[in-house]
Amino acid sequence: MIHNKKIKALIQKFALNQCNDEEVDQLIKYFENAENPVDLPDLESLVDKLEPLEAMDQDSADRIFQRILAFKRAQETIVVNSISKRKSIIKYTAAIAIVTVLIAIPFFYHSQFKIKNKQNSSIAKETLDKNGEASEVITLQLQNGEIEIIEEDGTSKVLDNKGNIVGKQKGNQLSYNHNKTSDKLEYNTLKVPFGKNFELILSDGSKVHLNAGSSLRYPIQFVPGKERQVLLKGEAFFDVAKDHSNPFIINSGELNIRVLGTKFNVSAYEEDELTEVVLVEGSVGLYNESEEFHSESFLLTPGNKGSFDKHKNTIDSQEVITGLYTSWMNGELVFRNMTFENILKKMERHYNVSVVNNNPGINEEKFNASFRNAPIEKVMEYFRSIYQLDFTINGKEITIH
Repeated sequence: MIHNKKIKALIQKFALNQCNDEEVDQLIKYFENAENPVDLPDLESLVDKLEPLEAMDQDSADRIFQRILAFKRAQETIVVNSISKRKSIIKYTAAIAIVTVLIAIPFFYHSQFKIKNKQNSSIAKETLDKNGEASEVITLQLQNGEIEIIEEDGTSKVLDNKGNIVGKQKGNQLSYNHNKTSDKLEYNTLKVPFGKNFELILSDGSKVHLNAGSSLRYPIQFVPGKERQVLLKGEAFFDVAKDHSNPFIINSGELNIRVLGTKFNVSAYEEDELTEVVLVEGSVGLYNESEEFHSESFLLTPGNKGSFDKHKNTIDSQEVITGLYTSWMNGELVFRNMTFENILKKMERHYNVSVVNNNPGINEEKFNASFRNAPIEKVMEYFRSIYQLDFTINGKEITIH
């Protein structure tokens, strides 16, 4: 057991690849003079005490090994009696052992992390549906195409292509590092299946709350001086960090949404006829993805909803109660002047069920209702009692007669 607190701190800095040259020399000299080499910590005990590590580059490792070799040559030139020579060999062996262990830690941790990622990728493939989509779990697709499963009650680290830690997941939130910059864009894609939602914090501090059946493709680090651009499929609430020199652009199919710093909800499910943007505060510009943003682009003001018609290629706006469009983040299911056909789509996403409607005559009927954290049986009973709809529930399939 090493009792010297300063040396303990240096060991940890060394393992994290944060030691300067002087501190590396102090470590090597300490183990040169160590009287009790059997007390050297082993690899597993050090790893247990450390967070996941940045990979040590090959140049750093080579430089440290050169110092060890230089120390070895110096030892070999000293003429000593057999007893002192034996002590010297023990000290040398101890120094080699500790430095080798410290150098190995980052590589050891990353190899273990890669094994875990491969296991997650295998599990993810097993959970894909016939369309190649993960139907039951939240997934993160990396730049290299690997798919990792996000366990909602667990924790994990997100690595870039070089093995550096760029983000951390804890529970229902994934947060990317704010203090790193990059000159090259590298993307991740977060996918949330039906019946779930998830919170994401991007590297600029912007917060994104993804609703069920949604995905977001985004850079793990934004490049300074360039637009902050993401791709949304589905629904999300954005709280965008202010940065006037780097506009935030959301591509949601045929509609682009340009902001500088604001809060708003976007519903852009591919199967819906409309893409809807509800502005809570700030201002946003709406324009066709084939065009450039300009002074005459459609500007949305707080308390209003902008609706982009995918077929007519037009944008309309109307004043709304914004809370009705953001209540899903609190587990509420709200229908306001909504057609029954669209209600069924919303229920499928919210509850992760499949609905077969054998009564298509009511598809265009409009309804008003709201439910807070209610089971689907309660929702269906509401329609039965008010609108005389008959239904059966068999597992995750609902049939309307």
